[in-house]
Amino acid sequence: MRKILVIGAGKSTAVLIKYLQDKSVTENLHITIGDISLENAKKLEANHPNTTAILLDVFKSDSRKAAIKNADIVVSMLPARFHIEVAKDCLQYNKSMVTASYVSEEMQALDKKAKEKGLLFMNEIGLDPGIDHMSAMQVLDRIRKQGAKVVLFESFTGGLVAPESDTNLWNYKFTWNPRNVVVAGQGGAAEFLQEGTYKYIPYHKLFRRTEFLEIEEYGGFEAYANRNSLKYQSIYGLDDILTLYRGTIRKIGFSRAWNTFVQLGMTADDYTIENSENMSYREFTNSFLAYSPTDSVELKLRHYLKIDQDDIMWAKLIELDLFNPDKKIGIPNATPAQILQKILMDKWTLDEGDKDMIVMYHKFGYEINGEQKQIDATMVSIGEDQTYTAMARTVGLPVAMATLRILNKEITLTGVQIPIQEQVYKPILKELEEYGIIFKEKECEYLGYNPNRVTG
Repeated sequence: MRKILVIGAGKSTAVLIKYLQDKSVTENLHITIGDISLENAKKLEANHPNTTAILLDVFKSDSRKAAIKNADIVVSMLPARFHIEVAKDCLQYNKSMVTASYVSEEMQALDKKAKEKGLLFMNEIGLDPGIDHMSAMQVLDRIRKQGAKVVLFESFTGGLVAPESDTNLWNYKFTWNPRNVVVAGQGGAAEFLQEGTYKYIPYHKLFRRTEFLEIEEYGGFEAYANRNSLKYQSIYGLDDILTLYRGTIRKIGFSRAWNTFVQLGMTADDYTIENSENMSYREFTNSFLAYSPTDSVELKLRHYLKIDQDDIMWAKLIELDLFNPDKKIGIPNATPAQILQKILMDKWTLDEGDKDMIVMYHKFGYEINGEQKQIDATMVSIGEDQTYTAMARTVGLPVAMATLRILNKEITLTGVQIPIQEQVYKPILKELEEYGIIFKEKECEYLGYNPNRVTG
């Protein structure tokens, strides 16, 4: 049997494993799931005859190397920083590798050696990055084959709560790593192109400059800018483009409310708070406000952020228990971001029976035969439950599909790659449609860069 090693049994792995298990008889596959938690690996194994769960600690080189040596192809679903050790072993034992993570500098440095050995290290083949690359390149390549010039490309993705599970004022629950939500946008200004001009949004302004989106059947959304929209300009072949913008989708009103945390300093992650384990939620909130012998914490915050008592913003803050004197942080030496994450997880964790939702939206503006045209492409995917989530589906399926195609030599690339070539994206996008991951396209009036930015 052909042996696939999957390292990591996290949230996105369930759909990946099920896909491979379903194909295991016809494709002659045996799947080994290695994880630091044997219990988690066994849950995904689910007593399937062509699946084995093993204890695998990525930091223990002997067991890691032995598992990789015994595989025909390796899938790393570990946190991004751990891929490189797996990749080095794959080089040593001549194994191709698949990950859903961004290409790191360390991974890119292995490109030459991988090509020399005829190996493929396919990265960024999840949702975002992944499906965003493939769906964008499919339309961009089609437009260019018609002889058109692409002048605008905007791309947005969001992991949200499904409408039927939307039960809080923020219209949001955690569907992925909560930490990534809390620290989103930090580490530098957002960079993008607008009508041929380089634009920058510093972190303290990021959540007050958003773009409005309308998706048929699902209503209005907003998007704030990703940190570096220019990263894929050359990779996508968009060197002469006038407008290039990538963003993260939320429901309308989220960014304005989230900005209160940014302005207070609650998202800071570069210092720790004294005696944080014994601090109440109310004391944490008060620690960012000026001292007053008479004014309450609530009054000070409303005054500082100029929030009226009847503003929905105020109701959102109240809903999070930020002023509760009895709830304790319980985390020693915590950063403000870690404390805020704890507070939010109390309220934004998916309840049993809740479903998540993935939304992706691309805009393509182009010129052909003297005319300006625009194509909007949208995709919405709603999860089944807390195991087979939309996030797990949109991350796990493309990883699994790419893995099988590499094993079958249907993808013949070598080196460190991302899924922007037709031989990768065309069959995978077609197969994803069988799982309900479908892009709807419509031609629109070309409007250029959206002028409806929110200014704060």
